[in-house]
Formats: sequence, structure tokens, C-alpha cells
Amino acid sequence: MDFAPGQELESIQQEADKLAAAFGDDYWLDHDERKAFPWDFYRSFAEQGWLGILIPERYGGAGLGLLQAGTLLRSVAGSAGAMNAASTVHLSIFGMAPVIHHGSESLKERYLPPTATGELHVSFGVTEDDAGTDTSRIRTFARRDGDRFIVDGKKIWNTKAQQAQKILLLARTTPREECGKPLEGMTLFLADLDPAHCEIREIPKLGRNAVNSNEVFLRELPVPQEDVVGEVGRGFYHLLDGINPERILIAAEAVGIGRRALKLAVEYAKQRVVFERPIGQNQAIAHPLADSYSELEAADLLWQNAAWAYDNGSLAGGKANMAKLRAADAGFRACDRALQTFGGFGYAREYHVERYWREARLMRLAPISQEMALNYISEHVLGLPRSY
Repeated sequence: MDFAPGQELESIQQEADKLAAAFGDDYWLDHDERKAFPWDFYRSFAEQGWLGILIPERYGGAGLGLLQAGTLLRSVAGSAGAMNAASTVHLSIFGMAPVIHHGSESLKERYLPPTATGELHVSFGVTEDDAGTDTSRIRTFARRDGDRFIVDGKKIWNTKAQQAQKILLLARTTPREECGKPLEGMTLFLADLDPAHCEIREIPKLGRNAVNSNEVFLRELPVPQEDVVGEVGRGFYHLLDGINPERILIAAEAVGIGRRALKLAVEYAKQRVVFERPIGQNQAIAHPLADSYSELEAADLLWQNAAWAYDNGSLAGGKANMAKLRAADAGFRACDRALQTFGGFGYAREYHVERYWREARLMRLAPISQEMALNYISEHVLGLPRSY
């Protein structure tokens, strides 16, 4: 077993580090405070072809795997932009996976090339406020109308809906009570975010404010049959090819943010002198940082293992959830310890650690809570009775 990253992964990391380094902490603080989408950052990665890293070459992408995409996003999140930077680009990278794996040839030809170049923004439309993580109980409904569907409903926590032209939309096409299994009867659409039928309202939130989160209200939204992703009624199962990659890539990003915060904390602990010696000489400072370093290294191996499993066709649900669980905890703990290392200055915006802390906290909630990740592992990995 060879743990060396290899020339390809090293090259991806170096190129991503170089691109991201051009956008420093002041750039991200400014965009976060103004809630301004970081178009310059987005375009820099789009122009170099990184948004198409998972898209097959025949559609203008690089045709690489989740291991390569995670390496890219770990560097992006490990830059000054943290989760703001990662969220700017990661939905373009993983969000179209269901289309890649299950979309018709026509759908792929129409929408994968502009996704790879960054011309097409797609938002993810799954979560609903009255269903939460019980996806089987979503209420957004698509009724058939000749050769099209008409969709009514509401989605919440839609990232980049204000920039997106399309929404990867999960809707019921058969009522839950008429289905043999709760997760059947849902269909996945790559629908237009048509302003005539869609109302977008931004959700004010704790952090990651350069990238908007939104409620999306759908009223009589027409979707042609050719914009159905995969089979009608099998949408949830097609969506898994977006859900599992998302959890793995979020894990890689959590490691990146944790490393960024830890690096700043270590530098500060070496330079900050109190009682005539650097504070890093005190075990109360040194040991938590050393502990977080070891946790991040372990989490880094775990997400890579999950990505390798997915890329090689193995069932990756358990590994994806474990990677997300451990990395989200490790990343946030590293940021929290970094903030503590800075003391009162850690609470000040000019040192930026508080921004990393706010953004890393999100990963313990999304795209799935730590508690739901543990539920999955308990049931599907350990074989314990379902607890919810």
C-alpha cells in the first residue's frame, strides 16, 4: 500500500494553492462583510478548467475522480477563503454528478460543457423546512402535464441560487402513501430557475456570507420531459451520486480549513511572548494544537479512503459519512483551539481566525448533521436497528 500522493495529486495541490493564494484574508473579509459573491476568485478557477475536474473529457471536463477533486478543494478551503472559497466552486464540481451518471445523452451534451467552463451555475434543490433530513416527506410536487411537468413547492438552504440558472430539483411525482417504499416516487429534474415561476429569498446567517443561502419558492414551474435526470420515480437513488461525493468533499474541505487555522495558531504561538517566553512553550497551548494536528491527519486519510472507494465503484455511503463526521469535528476543533490560542485577539476580525471558526462550524450541520451521520453508520455499517 503506497501512501505517497503521486505527481498528479501534488500538481493539483500546487496549482490550487497558487491560484487561491492570490486572494488573501482582506479580500475574503471584505466580500464576507459585504455579502458579495467573489466573482474574480470563481473566474480564476473556471478559466483554468478546475470546475470540470469530474466532468468526462468528451463534455469538456478533465475526467478525473473524487480523490483529485477532494485534493483540489482541500487546498481551496485551506486558503484564506476557507468555506467561502470552497462553496464558491464546489457545487459546480460535485453537483452535476447525478447528471454525469444518470442523465440522458441530450442532457449531458446541453449542460455539462457550460458547467465545465463555469458559464452555467446550478443550485441544489433538495432540503425542505418541513421535512428536514427525512427526504421521503418532501412536499414539492411535480404533476405531469403532457410532455412536461409542472412543479409547485419550496426548497431551503439553496446555495448560490442568486447566481444559478438551473436547479437540480428533487420533487415528488407519486404521493408517498402510494409508494411501496418511502424513498420511491421522487424524480430529479435539472430545472430552470425561471424568475417568472421562482422567488428567491436570501437567508441571513452566521458565516460564509460571500456565498448566499436561500429559500426558493416554486409556483407552476414548467419542466420539459427532457430535463428529467434518469428515471421518473427513481430520483432519490440518482441523487446519491451527488450526496456521497458532497460528504466526501466536505470532509476534505474541513481538513483544509482546520489546517489553515492551525497554521496561523502555531505561528502566533511561536511569536507571542507572555511572561518572557513564547506562549507555545506552554503545554496548555502546545498540546491542544498537537492533538488537532493528529486529528486532521487522521481525517485526511479517511476522506481519501472514501474517495478512493467511490472512484473504484465500491459502496461508499458508510465511508462518506464517517469521513464527514470525523473531519467536521477535527476541522472545527482545530479552529476553536486556534481562536483560543489567539486569546482576545482571536475574537477580533482583523486576525481572521474567528471567520474560519464561524465557517468551520457549518460543517457539523451540513450537508448532514453529525447525529444523522451517526444514525447512518449505526444502521447501515453496524447493522443496528433503525433509531428514527
